[in-house]
Amino acid sequence: MNKLATAINIIKSVGLADGRPAKIKALLVTLYERYNHHRLIRPDPLQFVYHYSKPADMEIAAFLASALAYGRVQQIEKSLNNLLGRMGDSPYEFVINFDKDKRRTLKDFKHRFTTGDDISDLLTLFRTIISRCGSIEQYFTLGYNPGDSNIIPALSKFCNSLLDIYAAGHKGQATRGLKYLLVSPAGGSACKRLNLFLRWMVRDDDVDTGLWKSIDKAKLVVPVDVHMSRLCKILGFYDRKTVSLSAAAEITESFAEIEPTDPVKYDFALSRIGIVENCDGHQRSACANCELFEFCRQGAYH
Repeated sequence: MNKLATAINIIKSVGLADGRPAKIKALLVTLYERYNHHRLIRPDPLQFVYHYSKPADMEIAAFLASALAYGRVQQIEKSLNNLLGRMGDSPYEFVINFDKDKRRTLKDFKHRFTTGDDISDLLTLFRTIISRCGSIEQYFTLGYNPGDSNIIPALSKFCNSLLDIYAAGHKGQATRGLKYLLVSPAGGSACKRLNLFLRWMVRDDDVDTGLWKSIDKAKLVVPVDVHMSRLCKILGFYDRKTVSLSAAAEITESFAEIEPTDPVKYDFALSRIGIVENCDGHQRSACANCELFEFCRQGAYH
């Protein structure tokens, strides 16, 4: 049982708790109302999805933006401007017409340890599945079962099937770089970047696009990075030392106690404290004005 559920049970059975779950709910609602606005998306990589108006272009841009969402924010922005600039006005047209000339266009691209060849291998796979199914969404739903408790089984099938397609044409092996872009939760990874992509595609509000209509947002898993990990420890949602698939599932279960039909609703707003307000887990003068200060002071975060 997760920590928030335990706290709720204590309230019901003992009546001596301090109302912590209600305080957390109120906190998250406040953060959502403050931060969950389209004008506040930048510097989030999601900003690049809205450079396009056609859903087919937005879907491709979203996957690439989430795939490169690791490292410093400034470097992510620089790399995505570089990559999408090479792809021209339509990422979708670039993908469906991907060939040796376009591979050469990306040859010297690099974002940390993701190379132009890694991106080219990914886009070649996208060309294949789009030609078969029409879109990334339609391919993803081949492995989606609405009866599953969450999106993890579908995400595993998606990643593993793409890697299998690549391996079939390359002596049974997928490259390390491609595996990083399509890391499967089957190996225990929290899959922050892929869960971020799914949040962007499935949820529909002033921040998230809602382009994918075939996936239930209740099945999404929280994209857990160092910022979200730290903030969720402050809230008492989990206390694991590493960010793993188990940790992401535990955090998601805690959010589901608050929003059962939309457990990832507060991800963007809560992460602004780390990204925009520069919270690093160490106390400083600005902490007194932070919504989480009461929870930090109570010793929820160690």
